[in-house]
Amino acid sequence: MSRPAGREPRRLTRWWRRRSLRTRLTVIAATAIAVSVFVALQVAIELLDSELQDAAEDQLRADSRVLATDAERAGLAQVQLPPYPGSGRLVRVILPDGSTRTPAGQPALPPVSEDAGRVAQGASADLMESNDSDGDGYLIYTLRAGDGAVQVAARIADDSPITRLGLGMLLIGLLCVVGGALVGRTVARTGLAPIDRLTAAAVRVAHTQDLDADIPDEGGGEIRRLIQSINDMLAALRDSRRAQRLLAEDAAHELKTPLTSLRLNVELLVRLDRRGTLDGALPAESRTRLLNDLGAQVAELSTLAAELTDLARGDVTDESTEVLDLADVVVAAATRARSRVPDVEIALDVTSVWVSGRPAALQRAVLNLIDNAGKWSPADQPVQVRLLAEGASAVLEVDDAGPGIDAADVPRVFDRFYRADSARALPGSGLGLSIVQRVVDAHGGRATVARSARGGALLRVDLPAAAPPAPIAGRAAGEDTAVR
Repeated sequence: MSRPAGREPRRLTRWWRRRSLRTRLTVIAATAIAVSVFVALQVAIELLDSELQDAAEDQLRADSRVLATDAERAGLAQVQLPPYPGSGRLVRVILPDGSTRTPAGQPALPPVSEDAGRVAQGASADLMESNDSDGDGYLIYTLRAGDGAVQVAARIADDSPITRLGLGMLLIGLLCVVGGALVGRTVARTGLAPIDRLTAAAVRVAHTQDLDADIPDEGGGEIRRLIQSINDMLAALRDSRRAQRLLAEDAAHELKTPLTSLRLNVELLVRLDRRGTLDGALPAESRTRLLNDLGAQVAELSTLAAELTDLARGDVTDESTEVLDLADVVVAAATRARSRVPDVEIALDVTSVWVSGRPAALQRAVLNLIDNAGKWSPADQPVQVRLLAEGASAVLEVDDAGPGIDAADVPRVFDRFYRADSARALPGSGLGLSIVQRVVDAHGGRATVARSARGGALLRVDLPAAAPPAPIAGRAAGEDTAVR
C-alpha cells in the first residue's frame, strides 16, 4: 500500500523540529562543509581534466608534426618509425592505399576511422579523436603528411591523476565533514552556552519565585538583547509585585478602621439582643443613629471595595479605545454625581472637544473629580466644571469654593490612600484621585492641582485632543453647551 504523498516530508519536518538547537547547528555545519567540499572537488576535477586534456593534445600535435616532417622527407613507406618504448605514445603511418605501418612490438591501435581515412585522402588537414576499443581508451591525433597521414596516440589510463585526485579529495572531504561536525558541535556548545545559562537562570527564578535575581549580562548581539529584555521583564514583574504588596498593605490598613467600627457596633447590637435589653439600653434615637452609622460604614466599605478593584485592575480592561466627544462624557458624569449627591450643585460650562480614549474610564475619572470637589464645596456654592480646548489639548477644570489644599499636601494629592488631616473626618477612601491619575496617565494626559480663584481647590486635567470623525467634521467649532 502506497503512502500518501507529502507524508514523508511532514515526518521529516516533525523530526527536525524535535531536534535540539545544538543538533541542528551541528547538522547544518556538517552539511555546509560537505556541500562545499563536493563543489570544490567537482570544480578541481573539471579544471584538472581540462588542463591534462589540453596538455596531452598539445603533446600529440607536436609529436605528429615531427613525424610528418620525417615522413615527407623520406616517404611514408620508407620513414623510420621510432621503436616502441614499452609505454607512452604510439605511432602509426597511413599509406595512400589505406594500409598502415607501426613500429615493431607496438600494441595494435584501433582500426583507422572513417574520419582519419578522409584526412589521409586529403579531405581534412588534421583530426583529434578519442577511441575506446575493448576497454582500452586512446586519444589519437591524425595529421596529413604527403599522400597519406601519420597518427600519434596516447593511452587514456584508468588510473589517471584525475582519478587519484578524486579519491584523495573524497577522503579529505569525508575527514572535513567529520571535523566540521565536531567543530559545529563545539561552536554550537560554546555559542549556546549563554542560552544554557539563561535557561538555568529562568528555571531558577521560576522555582524560587525570586524576582530580585537579575541574569548576568554577558555575550553580545542578540544574546545580550535577549538577556536585557528578560531583565527588563523581571524588573517589571518586581515593580508589579511591589505595587501589589503595597496595595494589599494599604488596603488592609484602610479596611481596618471601618471593619473595626462595624464589628464593634454589630457586637453591641448582638450582645444587647441576647440579653433582651436592646429596647431598654438603646433609646429609639440612639438605635437609629447606630443603624445609620452601620449603613454608612457598609456603604464606605462597598465604595472602598469597588475603588480597590478598579485600582487593582490597572489598565487591564476589555473596553476599547474610540474617538469620542469629551463633552458627552463630562455631562454624563455630572448627571451621575447629581443622582449620588443631590445636595451639591454642579455648574457645567463645556465645549465640544474630541479625544481618543475609553469612555467608561474617562467618565469614572470625571465623576471622582466632581465627587472630590463636592465634599469641600459649601452648600451655597456650586462645583464648577469647565471643558475647553487649548491648542492641541482638551482641558477639564473642576473647582470648588472650599478651604483649598495646603501646600504641604499638594505633592501627595494623587497618591493612593493619601488623605490630608483636614479630610480624615470626611467620607472617602483616598483612592478617588489616585484613580483619576491612573486614567489620565493611561490616556497620555496630565493631572495637576492648584488654588481656585474662589479660594478652593482647582483640579485640572489635560488630555491630547483628537480629530473628530468624518461624519461630524462640519460641527461648528467652539460650540458651547451650558448645563446648570
